[in-house]
Amino acid sequence: MTDRPAPPQRPAVRVTVAQLQVGTDREANLVAARDALRTAARVRADVAVLPEYASAYDPRGVGVDLAEPLDGPFVTMLRTEARRGGCAVLAGTTLPGGEPGPDGRPRAVNAVVGVDATGEVVGVYRKVHLYDAFGHRESERLAPGPVDAAPLVLDVAGLRLGVLTCYDLRFPESARRLVDAGADVLVVPAAWVAGDLKAMQWRTLAVARAIESTAAVVAVGQAGRGVVGRSLVVGPDGVVGLELDETPQVRTVDVDAAGIEAVRERVPSLAHRRYAVVPRG
Repeated sequence: MTDRPAPPQRPAVRVTVAQLQVGTDREANLVAARDALRTAARVRADVAVLPEYASAYDPRGVGVDLAEPLDGPFVTMLRTEARRGGCAVLAGTTLPGGEPGPDGRPRAVNAVVGVDATGEVVGVYRKVHLYDAFGHRESERLAPGPVDAAPLVLDVAGLRLGVLTCYDLRFPESARRLVDAGADVLVVPAAWVAGDLKAMQWRTLAVARAIESTAAVVAVGQAGRGVVGRSLVVGPDGVVGLELDETPQVRTVDVDAAGIEAVRERVPSLAHRRYAVVPRG
């Protein structure tokens, strides 16, 4: 562990958005992710967010062939770089050990790993809503996470970051469940598949989740073949503060904690709710 001066006090949480291009070459993916985390450390980010499937991705489908355990090279690298840079990490990966599918073939698990600034794994979110839409069948290769699992909410520099993944963005109850668990920011690692109207829907849904939850949204997509990129950071009032194009890039923004609280005081819609969110079996 290297010594690192304490960062200056800021009224915001500094977030590095790593819109990476990911393929089936695990070593190349690891290097790209490591470089992004070192960039985050140089700008004194509090947290870095990598996309869904940051460890390995095949647009034809991701399954057990691209999975690796939590003690494998990718998550080990995340932990090392988090500890070295003093920067928490949220990153998508694929884990082995999912329940077999109806046909008996083994399946993996689509997961987001949360690592704190000391390098400890503090939580894993296993994607609940699998992408069986637009002609894709994610459930053939992946097992869903349990609907009643505790939400992954990571405390970072005075804000609470709640995690959902890609297709989850289409389900507002997933975001509400995170807000009920105390989330101020919704973090959405994604590999949002390209197609007619898909980029527009990605943006619209991210803005909607922010407005209805009076929460900031950090939606980080993959760049490259078959996915839209277009990562964005949205304020709790729906204002888009950062929006990228389709190309790989790493950008850093500050998310204003006081601004989230101010919007929630001005628009107390969460307090006005009349219905609860409960898991459906």
